[in-house]
Amino acid sequence: MSKDILVIDDDKVLNRLVIDQLKNMGYNGASAHNWTEAQSYLSENEPELVILDCRLPDCDGYKIIPELSEQQPVIVFTAYASVRNAVRAIKDGATEYLTKPVNLEEFELVVTRVLEHATLRRDYQFFKQKMQARSGNYTLGQSATMLQVHNLIDTVAPSDMTVLIEGESGVGKELVAQEIHRNSARSEFNFVELDCCSLHEQLFESELFGHERGAFTGANSRKQGLIEGAENGTLFLDEIGEIDASIQAKLLRVLESGQFRRLGGTKDLKSNVRIVAATNKKLEEMSKEGSFRPDLFYRLSAFILHVPPLRDRREDIPGLVEHFILNHDFSRRFNKVISPKTMTELIKYDWPGNVRELKNVVERAIILSGDQSIILPSHLTYAITQTGESMGVSLSFDHDPSLKEIEKLYLQKLLTKFSGNRANVAKVMGISERNLYRLIRKYQLE
Repeated sequence: MSKDILVIDDDKVLNRLVIDQLKNMGYNGASAHNWTEAQSYLSENEPELVILDCRLPDCDGYKIIPELSEQQPVIVFTAYASVRNAVRAIKDGATEYLTKPVNLEEFELVVTRVLEHATLRRDYQFFKQKMQARSGNYTLGQSATMLQVHNLIDTVAPSDMTVLIEGESGVGKELVAQEIHRNSARSEFNFVELDCCSLHEQLFESELFGHERGAFTGANSRKQGLIEGAENGTLFLDEIGEIDASIQAKLLRVLESGQFRRLGGTKDLKSNVRIVAATNKKLEEMSKEGSFRPDLFYRLSAFILHVPPLRDRREDIPGLVEHFILNHDFSRRFNKVISPKTMTELIKYDWPGNVRELKNVVERAIILSGDQSIILPSHLTYAITQTGESMGVSLSFDHDPSLKEIEKLYLQKLLTKFSGNRANVAKVMGISERNLYRLIRKYQLE
């Protein structure tokens, strides 16, 4: 997609020359001859770069640099070259400083460098996460069941089809979404994740769609949402069954038309993003009951990919266990291995928390085994006993605790007991997963 660049300069000859040069470079150039025209353009468009003359007929260009640089990089033009002016422009937020008359070769180099730098800065977090994923990710499994999942991933990934990933908490739905992205034509762009349980309605809408300045208390500047952050890439909506009805309607519009509005905005924005969603709920049943929009469910279910629970693919357990052991620093230090009897016990267990619980149990066993090289059955601790009964939770204090202290410790114990399985903890506490997330954030237990 061609990048849009706004040129603000009252010199009509130079303005036209710059626009023509940008066109030769493959960019879309827009012209403004004063700040009033520029404001009109900016109210309807969002350029990738602004080229600004600091001497405009209706304002001092230096005074608008901070406002412009909040949204995009700014290259400053001036015929009044001096070290003081250059320092002032850069200090106010300009990225580069060029003097008139313009050297077109130098101009081309500067524009290219500024746009490349902006792209690198915007995508820094994406590449960081991508490298972390490659170094620390564990396999989904190689059982016959999971090989079918891999085949489905390979089938759907090259398309732009919306995908709904179903499965219990902890089975690895996010890893499936990452694999879909990694094997798609969008793999060099951002993979952006949003946990639909973690925010209340207004903050969720702001995170997803972005907001305009003044949209709500504390919105001091415009903020792009995750849909824009995932432009040309993939947006992963985890636990989509938790989103409120008003957000469901707005998300449906994105899926149907690719259009959305920022919170507090008045103009439609266009998105080019692939949506992959995940849920541990029965969305089809929810749509029939009225708690989830049927039309949104039909849009999301264009391609459903089910990830089976670990108890239905026990042949994956040995490979996963070995992977967790090999990738644990403490384990590598003491060359740890797992005894055959321990492995047998791990294979027999039903894993209500799935792969996430298996990982936690193995990592705890590595620590509990201390400097011993062999991990024994005595080093294993489960949230659920081998007979399927839940072990009780006990709370003890050396003082008369407040209600908040009791609630925090109880939540902490349940999260440990169920290896972070949100669905199980929420079920025991008798609350929704959304409310559970609020408590987790409240007590900083993420």
